[in-house]
Amino acid sequence: MTRAGQEYIESLRDGREIWLDGELVKDVTTHPAFRNTVRSIAGLYDMTHDPAFRDVLTVQPEGADARIHRAYAIPRSHEDLVARRKAFKTWSEASYGFLGRSPDYMASGIAGFAALPGVFAGAEFDGTANLDAYYRRMSQGDLYQSFTLANPQADRTKAASEQERDDLYIRVVKELDGGIVVRGAKMIGTAAIFGNEIIVGTIEPLPAKDADYALSFSVPLDTPGLKFISRTSYEAAARTVFDNPLSSRFDENDSMLICEDVFVPWENVLVYRDVEASFKQWWVTPAYWNFVHQAATRFWTKLEFLVGLGILIAKANGTYELPPVQIQIGRLMGWLNMAKSMLLAAEASYEAVPGGDGAVQINKEIASAHRFMAADVYPKVLQEIKTLAGGGLIQLPASGLDLRHPVIGDLVAKYVRSPGAGPEKRIKLFKLAWDALGSEFAGRHEQYERFYHGAPHIYLPSMVRDGSPDLCERLAQSCLDGYELADEPAGFAA
Repeated sequence: MTRAGQEYIESLRDGREIWLDGELVKDVTTHPAFRNTVRSIAGLYDMTHDPAFRDVLTVQPEGADARIHRAYAIPRSHEDLVARRKAFKTWSEASYGFLGRSPDYMASGIAGFAALPGVFAGAEFDGTANLDAYYRRMSQGDLYQSFTLANPQADRTKAASEQERDDLYIRVVKELDGGIVVRGAKMIGTAAIFGNEIIVGTIEPLPAKDADYALSFSVPLDTPGLKFISRTSYEAAARTVFDNPLSSRFDENDSMLICEDVFVPWENVLVYRDVEASFKQWWVTPAYWNFVHQAATRFWTKLEFLVGLGILIAKANGTYELPPVQIQIGRLMGWLNMAKSMLLAAEASYEAVPGGDGAVQINKEIASAHRFMAADVYPKVLQEIKTLAGGGLIQLPASGLDLRHPVIGDLVAKYVRSPGAGPEKRIKLFKLAWDALGSEFAGRHEQYERFYHGAPHIYLPSMVRDGSPDLCERLAQSCLDGYELADEPAGFAA
């Protein structure tokens, strides 16, 4: 059964160790750096109980006693993929695409694991029974699974076991009868502090000598020895929702996870000292492609929001009908429909999961191309809208409350206006635009969209690996093979 928002909020009051600005945060649900985002996420859970969204967001699997979120369901047809995308779209619209790691992201990854459990049956450690229990715990409990996979940026030219210290990356330091003890760190735990459990793994290939680092496990966030060190909170810096409408409500935060001799029970371990399984967990199961499915849906939604913002700005400035502005809006619409069409094509060209007992996934070749497209397009979209906005993004009063000030209120109202909008409406629009385009929150999102699926040197080669370069080569070669120097085509005779 899916949880209500208040149940989710209560689940976070567990004594987890979160650090921000040298302060130990005692309760993320009430702290000004996190509380509004917590409530935004809680709102997503409430939507699963709303009759208007219930059938879109949840499904009752055959033979199950209760409904689960669609992200946890294993798709077995094109119709299932479409239904899951509609669920992704519904939640992403609630945050205008700014919550990248909402609970459905990793839930879809867990469904990917469950679609191919044999990957977890290693030669020395068989995690299939643990995986089955894990899938049931997360899906039936409707838990928010956060995760972190990236190693700290130490010496990238060396393997994990060759680093200056052997505990820079998370590794096994001790094996006990009841479980293992791990030590080390992972970085960029996006939305990690808002989860109920956190899964730790390794998404890049590892050499055999790094077996101590080839792990995958999930533990509750209040596990002793777990520390989360938060980056600057944009929510905490927000003045009001009017002045910072996005950062005040949708700052999903990023944190570093540090394990100080954390005990992990065996039943929470999915992969243990197995470099092959630790890699296949993400790249052979549908997990990664399920991530892309959610992310591509959210990206489409985010572009819809940004294009709409550009249109509102042009109309407020009275320039919308001008031919040069129509060209700019058309360019934005082109990028939006590129993102949408790639997603729909990836679903329509779905693939069977090899060995997956009827499970399907979106087309990997198109999904890989979408990673490149999104990272390339997002900065261009921002730049186009900034051009539409011009100096209006810069010359704004410090707060919308200035309109009510007894001395300067009338002056602000007199001079901050435009043909298409009165002073309060204009300030509200451009405050939203700045939060989306130019604030520190916006800068973080630009960096996020460019790198959250890896750096270009990672995802561009994967397009060759996951694509059909042989087909392209054969077509070009067939043209070359169709004529010779000695041939005399009609019209070219000597």
